[in-house]
Amino acid sequence: MSTVTRAYLDQRLAAANRCSKEAAMAGAKAAAVASVAAAVPTLASVRMLPWARAHLNPTGQALIISTVAGMAYFIVADKTILSMARKHSFEDAPDHLKNTSFN
Repeated sequence: MSTVTRAYLDQRLAAANRCSKEAAMAGAKAAAVASVAAAVPTLASVRMLPWARAHLNPTGQALIISTVAGMAYFIVADKTILSMARKHSFEDAPDHLKNTSFN
């Protein structure tokens, strides 16, 4: 059984910090794009459709747009963290586990 050194823990913590910053940036970019993608049809439908004009007040419109932005942020950030963790977990794996191709 091997002992864990302070340098090893610092290296893993630095990798986790890079991963979280990268995931936050990717999530923010996705949220910005999703906000615009949700805002355009929401605001257009309020102007064009009688039902939407009658039932979607500004608070409802903001709720729709912010919900889409929040979902996009968390989905993309989560996928980024998981993919980076998967990539880094195979670096320390034994050689017989690294070859995952099914040729």
